[in-house]
Amino acid sequence: MKINFYANLRDIVGQKTVLVVNLPPGATVQQLLEAAIEEYPALRPELLDENGKFHQQIKMYLNGREVPNTKNPAETPLQVDDTLDILPLTETA
Repeated sequence: MKINFYANLRDIVGQKTVLVVNLPPGATVQQLLEAAIEEYPALRPELLDENGKFHQQIKMYLNGREVPNTKNPAETPLQVDDTLDILPLTETA
């Protein structure tokens, strides 16, 4: 499974794409991101709030289709060849 990071998230991980290969079949988006956060702890405050929920300003796309923030990422299953894109949105004044 691949994660493509954008903007400041790319700076945190030091590259555009991270491969996560140690997840079981049927793993979820939540599990994939937890594995990435374990590898890159500085991602935690950028992706999750103090309650462990995704920040509203994070947009995720699974194989090009948006994973809505209203849907629980823990319920979104993955396949081995899936790609998750994570984009932080900045608020404009």
